[in-house]
Amino acid sequence: MSKSDYPDVPRVGVGAVVIKDSKVLLVRRGIPPSKGLWAIPGGHIELGETIQETAEREIFEETGIVIKAGEPMYAFDLIEKDDSGRIHFHFIVVDVKGEYVSGEPCGSDDALEARWLSWGEIKTLPVSRNTLKLLKTINFGS
Repeated sequence: MSKSDYPDVPRVGVGAVVIKDSKVLLVRRGIPPSKGLWAIPGGHIELGETIQETAEREIFEETGIVIKAGEPMYAFDLIEKDDSGRIHFHFIVVDVKGEYVSGEPCGSDDALEARWLSWGEIKTLPVSRNTLKLLKTINFGS
């Protein structure tokens, strides 16, 4: 592992909750953290980029879906340590509401897959703990 695998400071991640026809847009993550798990699509904010610009760019890069990003609706800390107790990942993640504009989901960039999923489908898949908590908070599937 390179030195860059272990952060000196927290990084900011931005995701978007996009719902269409009672289904939410999720990706199966292709890289750590949460590799292999289904999660809200998103990624790192770049210098000079707003939260909304990040959400729109990242959702398009990971899924091919064009959105109009709204206001923040959920935030959480993601801190993972390695076996020796060193911090391997530290993200502050801000999820915004995303309004679907166009496109069909296709996983790319850091996403192995991208799909519209119903709550019934989500319950049968390996989904990140934070994504499940967010979906319950916004009463998705209720």
